[in-house]
Amino acid sequence: MAATERPDAEGPGWARRGTRVDAPLLLPELPSEVAFGFAGKLLPTTMSAELRMQLHRLPSDQALGLLDRARAVAEAELAQEAGVEGARPAQLEREAEGAKAIAARVAAREQDLWRVGLSVHGVAATVARAERIRAEVSRRLRSVGFRPRVPTFEARPAASAPDLLGTERRPPGYWHTLPSDGVAAFFPFVDETVAEPGGVLVGLLLEDASPVLLDRWAHASYSWGVFGATGSGKSFFTALTVLRSLWMRPELEVIVLDPLGEFAGLARSLGGAVVGVAEGRGGRWNPLDPATTGGDRAEKAGRVGLVLRALFPSLLDEEVSALDAALRRLYRDGPAVPVFSDLLEAIDPASRSLERLRSLLEVFRSGSLSYLNGPTTAGWDASLTVVDLTGVPEGHLPFHLAYLLDAVQGRCRERPGPKLVVLDEAYLLARDPGTAAYLDTLVRRLRHYEAGVLLLSQQPDDFLATESGRSMLRNLRATFLLRLPEVSAAARSFFGLTEVEADWLPRARLPREAGYSEALLRFGPAHLPLALVAATPEFELLSHALGRPQEAPEGGARRPAPP
Repeated sequence: MAATERPDAEGPGWARRGTRVDAPLLLPELPSEVAFGFAGKLLPTTMSAELRMQLHRLPSDQALGLLDRARAVAEAELAQEAGVEGARPAQLEREAEGAKAIAARVAAREQDLWRVGLSVHGVAATVARAERIRAEVSRRLRSVGFRPRVPTFEARPAASAPDLLGTERRPPGYWHTLPSDGVAAFFPFVDETVAEPGGVLVGLLLEDASPVLLDRWAHASYSWGVFGATGSGKSFFTALTVLRSLWMRPELEVIVLDPLGEFAGLARSLGGAVVGVAEGRGGRWNPLDPATTGGDRAEKAGRVGLVLRALFPSLLDEEVSALDAALRRLYRDGPAVPVFSDLLEAIDPASRSLERLRSLLEVFRSGSLSYLNGPTTAGWDASLTVVDLTGVPEGHLPFHLAYLLDAVQGRCRERPGPKLVVLDEAYLLARDPGTAAYLDTLVRRLRHYEAGVLLLSQQPDDFLATESGRSMLRNLRATFLLRLPEVSAAARSFFGLTEVEADWLPRARLPREAGYSEALLRFGPAHLPLALVAATPEFELLSHALGRPQEAPEGGARRPAPP
């Protein structure tokens, strides 16, 4: 024996062959459902773990006989357990229906049945290291519904090489009977590249730098969401998406509602327009102008009430009712295009109980919002319009965003062709149930006007707190999760994140660390880790436009390293 070799040995839960220690793990109980390619996410190539499979195809007649017996056993047990305490009728019904469905597909030659041997192995040079790897693998498998077990005092038969017939001795829990789909789910190499014709480049897969191209106009919803902490690269990615969208569709109209004033430079760089909202900084949208609802004055009355409640969340029920009645009278009997002075006159001056409401609304006639008391003077005259809300007091931002979205909806209704609405700091509307419901409705309605929404916010949890917020998130076709400070249990459950994905998001690399952002793209059932990269000309243009000079990546777009 050479001096560097070690004799084969075996412990309670491991086996050594030469310099290699093998710590096996069996999978006696499998979850009812897993995503295709799940093993590649749970067992990355950076981990010294091996998934081993033995496959033996069963002849069709044997497979059909096996499935028929399984169905009959499940049905017999179901009949025997009826009314018995501790019975499991739901599980037995699933087993019977599952066996019947698979048998039909085997008979139609759409599926085969396989005898499958499954085991996962921590492999290392030392026993301690191999067992640590196995413990981590076990933790990850349990997080997606497996119930693994260590084959104590059976490590060598669990780790031995297979023969061609599958007749070698194996521990209990090693063999399973699975259809073709079940076998395919274990294969870790799944091509998740998305390259939709006519789509814009949104990023490169971290795994192999394959490009991911999405065409928002090819789906039932045209809306996307971008969530990430400050400094994660949301604004740069949004500007890059706008730039590439305009290249692909020159007829596209883009409207950006910009509470922080981050996109004004982008509009100027691309020949667009910037319209200020704060007093003395630009034009005015009259929040009471019924043109935004296509002349539907009853609908406009309801929207104005919602917009005002965003400004005055402390309104009492009596005040809300009085305001609603005043708005109904105003849009039924008032001028064609009312202003706030008209609304004040529509409130019953004789009612002492409404003095507080009149006092609150006085801000539009003689207070800090009096500049809104007049006809609309602003408009949408460019293919890219940034509505800059800098200078607006923070407490007034939800109110301004609400009436501006009303104006945007009117613009989308009246103008044909594709439109993209960018809403930054969208959480400002998620706080109030009324504006959250309006935002949810807007995301769904704008598709009818060939318009999509790109929502930006720091935390998806801001929207998970209300049913309207959750509904809005469900209506986003694509969701980009950039670096998040933490991933809550609610976010993990809602987005269907694995434990590995939830652990990765707070560690996703930032632009200052890697020269690009990392994000998890949730696109239907696919979860794709991306690098959000820009070519050097794009990088230079947008860095200047956003006022953030940075060192450009050498040689253009930097290729991301594997995670």
